[in-house]
Amino acid sequence: MSRIINLFSIGALASALAGCSLIPVYQQPASPVSAQWPTGPAYQGVPAAKADSTTADQLAWQQFFTDPAMQRLIRLALENNRDLRVAALNIETARAQYQITKADLFPSISASGSGTNQRISANSSSTGSATLSHSYSAGIGFSAYELDVFGRLSSLKQQALENFFSLEETRRSTQISLVAEVANAYLTLLADRQHLKVAEATVKSQQASLELTRRKMEVGAATELDLSDAESTVQSALSDQAAYLSQVAQDENALTLLVGTTIPADILQGGELSTQGKLADLPAGLPSELLQRRPDILAAEHDLKAANANIGAARAKFFPSISLTASAGASSSNLSDLFKAGSGTWSFSPSINLPIFNAGSLSANLESAKVARDISVAKYEKAIQTAFSEVSNALAVRGTVSTQLRAQQALVQSSQRSLQLSEARFKVGVDSYLTLLVAQRSLYSAQQNLISTQLSQASNLVTLYKVLGGGWQPLEQDKKSS
Repeated sequence: MSRIINLFSIGALASALAGCSLIPVYQQPASPVSAQWPTGPAYQGVPAAKADSTTADQLAWQQFFTDPAMQRLIRLALENNRDLRVAALNIETARAQYQITKADLFPSISASGSGTNQRISANSSSTGSATLSHSYSAGIGFSAYELDVFGRLSSLKQQALENFFSLEETRRSTQISLVAEVANAYLTLLADRQHLKVAEATVKSQQASLELTRRKMEVGAATELDLSDAESTVQSALSDQAAYLSQVAQDENALTLLVGTTIPADILQGGELSTQGKLADLPAGLPSELLQRRPDILAAEHDLKAANANIGAARAKFFPSISLTASAGASSSNLSDLFKAGSGTWSFSPSINLPIFNAGSLSANLESAKVARDISVAKYEKAIQTAFSEVSNALAVRGTVSTQLRAQQALVQSSQRSLQLSEARFKVGVDSYLTLLVAQRSLYSAQQNLISTQLSQASNLVTLYKVLGGGWQPLEQDKKSS
């Protein structure tokens, strides 16, 4: 027993000798973007942030998306989307890899036992007669355990840990993107349904105008050219109706793919785009706050820290490596005497490996690690710049879309009045059908553009929520239920 205790003491002493680290001191790169968001006419419509405003990353997606149908779609996607599932499994892989790397810091102790029975023939025996021999042994020990004197293994462990953290942030980023994609896909479906309704109403209106033109032509109040224009208008409206019908079906297919499972029919029934613009309002905050909000930026920084740790592992290879092999146990020719006094055995074999000549491979390996760190710095800075650009673009849309919406609504109202006047004048023969046709097309275009502007306004809020780092944090009750 004392030999086994001594063996564990050797392992503990070996672990205690580790601790030296050659990892460079990490310094967070300076932010490569302005400290303030862009200003100018395009941003004047952006509301100012209040002191007590909730930031996007603190706002659960259930609080931002208040429409029940959209909430159900997002829940289904979080449960069934395959991209999110792969991201979660990647985390489990990284967690296991970290445990493997961490285990290399400790001796791998194993127990063994063996027994050998051997018969020596008379011809081979020195006594001239056949003999039997028996040998039994049992022991516990470790082999080729590397002392982490210069921190190579601890550097690799730190690298694996940072890779694990990076994949965790990537999973959060994937969820943010998924939530936003589901929301935008649902908004697009609602918008195309409204486009379809306008096209269907236009078909009915154009068919009524065609019948009226036919009757006027019969009494000589309209020309054959008027009739031809009316027929072409009906066919154009029928073409648009078919196109939007196809687009609605494609929108439903795209939403099903995002959700990852069959969507219950009642979720897709009803819903109006006009009610989706009342999403929660968000303050933009300061660009520096993106460093703490955006998971993709945090993931890029963890990748940078992992590359930094890898430099420590590359540096450690220039120094000697010390390995230990030790065992303790018992051996005997009789199984009954295996653990009696006098049967004990032990062995202890330290070894050292000192690099002398390697044709520059160690230097090249270190240089490669440094270049990989520089690449990670560039990727980290690019992630910040991308985030800054995405938020700036979203703020530019937010600052102008309300003005666009008001102007488009006024245009629809004006076009409706023009059409009413043109229809009245055409019926009494004051205006030609061409004037009525122009008014119909103007209203149709204005209505479709109004739907597109409403979609832009709602989608802009979703995009702003996403690029500010919101969409990964669930409500407390959802945390408990999961």
